[in-house]
Amino acid sequence: MAVRDWLSRVLRTPNASPSDVARLPGASESALGVALRKLPQGERGWITLAEAARLFSTEKPDYAFGEMDEAGQSRLEAFAAEQRSFPEYMPVEGRVYFTRKS
Repeated sequence: MAVRDWLSRVLRTPNASPSDVARLPGASESALGVALRKLPQGERGWITLAEAARLFSTEKPDYAFGEMDEAGQSRLEAFAAEQRSFPEYMPVEGRVYFTRKS
């Protein structure tokens, strides 16, 4: 293993997204919807949980999409279904991934 390869593994940010996963705009539902419709089928993109909470939940970001936030979960999942995608919550990463349905 080359020293450069070893250094890149050691210094890599543990929660960095893979380079092939698109960062989607989370400023508004319309911007997110446009970006989701542009994703190729089967591809993934993500927004932060804080952005998703602001757009789809009435709970504080720390509590959004938890067990007690059925309304927020339903709203986000309905939005994703309208865009022909499905959400995947990743609280440890602080992200919501969307995968475009084929």
